[in-house]
Amino acid sequence: MIPERLRPVLDEVSPLACRFTEAGFRIYLVGGVVRDLFARPDRLGDPDVDLDMTTDAGPDEVERLLRGSGAKVWLQGKRFGTVAARLGGRTYEITTHRAEVYRPDSRKPVVRFSDRVEEDLSRRDFTVNAMALELPGVRLVDPFGGLEDLSAGRLRTPLSPELSFEEDPLRMIRAARFVARFGLKPDPALSKAMTAMADRLQIVSAERIRDELDKLMVVPDPSAGLWLLVKTGMAGRFLPELPALALEQDPVHRHKDVLAHTIAVVAKTRPDRLLRLAALFHDIGKPTTRSVGPEGVSFHHHDVVGARMTRERMRRLRYSQEDVEVVAGLVELHLRFHTYRLGWSDRAVRRYVRDAGSQLDRLNELTRCDCTTRNESKARALSRRMDQLEQRIVELRAKEELDSIRPDLDGTEVMRLLGVPPGPVVGEALSFLLELRLDEGPLGTERASETLSSWWRQRRAAEPGSPGETEVRPPSSGRARSKSVESSK
Repeated sequence: MIPERLRPVLDEVSPLACRFTEAGFRIYLVGGVVRDLFARPDRLGDPDVDLDMTTDAGPDEVERLLRGSGAKVWLQGKRFGTVAARLGGRTYEITTHRAEVYRPDSRKPVVRFSDRVEEDLSRRDFTVNAMALELPGVRLVDPFGGLEDLSAGRLRTPLSPELSFEEDPLRMIRAARFVARFGLKPDPALSKAMTAMADRLQIVSAERIRDELDKLMVVPDPSAGLWLLVKTGMAGRFLPELPALALEQDPVHRHKDVLAHTIAVVAKTRPDRLLRLAALFHDIGKPTTRSVGPEGVSFHHHDVVGARMTRERMRRLRYSQEDVEVVAGLVELHLRFHTYRLGWSDRAVRRYVRDAGSQLDRLNELTRCDCTTRNESKARALSRRMDQLEQRIVELRAKEELDSIRPDLDGTEVMRLLGVPPGPVVGEALSFLLELRLDEGPLGTERASETLSSWWRQRRAAEPGSPGETEVRPPSSGRARSKSVESSK
């Protein structure tokens, strides 16, 4: 009996499968779609993902059969036995049965093709992924007990974990994702091999490690996977800042250590990749800034230090510059909410919104989730304060263009009013007007012009050789000023 959730996929792939069987070949559906057939409904994958298939047909025969079906074909992976195709709105990757072995010092596999599906399945990462459905007749092939392991909640490799991880060390990080995503418990032999072979990760490219970390970050709850990476020593090989947090006591959050707090914050956030990464990195500056004084342990400026460390680590992992700036910006701002302790004036709200920019929603969520205290009274108080802030933002947005705060005059108007050419003076004037706008709200063209003219007269009077007044400088703009603790008035 075919489960109803699988029938649409089987109906979709059946015509393609028949082309292979009519040509004298066998073809199998493999990978996540087979695993998800037997997984709990709440742990199913995306029904619209690409489909993986394996066959005893050689790469040339696979290409010929796909082109004959009218599919659009890609051959980038053909030398490794994989031909990709787009057919009927779905992408397929069809791979000739293979065994692949990594050289000890190489990132590139050496591929040997096989005519047996069982050998192909033996080289898969985990038993729960080493199941296949033969098509079009739908026969389950499960030579390594993947179905039993999935039912028992166990993560194993088809052959020895040492052999599996020797072939592709990235599987050790992938194991963390599977533990978290499917609620599996790692087999003791698997955990032991991860610990012993952690150094093997050095042959894996930073890009592949980054991509696997990203996949872990967006499972519903990454906690179990993160703990596995730390306890086996894997995290220390590509994200050493994470296990370092276990050394730092955090009396504020009353966790055993900052690591436990960090993983709890990650779990509380929604599965948004960049938000989760910000949660993962938000306290990595604490070990460096830890100090002990009369009032106990403190971590002054760990937000600024952590942002710098975040940039360095994400660049090493080959994240895009855009990703780096978003995540590091959130890390740098994650304490900003707590600097406004006397209420939310218009001035305070403007600066908070200006500094958060397009990441305002993520910053607010990170701030909420950063509260992991078991003290219900403190948790409720922080939640109320955040509610008040969000309400103040709504109110101020109704009165002002809060999301696009800019000076009341543009550069052209400044040059005309002051009679100056393009240059540093124009930038100083615009910074002055922006700070004024943040402090007082919209001024209008007339008042802004009068105020700027007054500033310009004072500035010129203070120039060397001019009699009179003490120099008046415009307030500095940007984050440098906003880093100081600002009380509302």
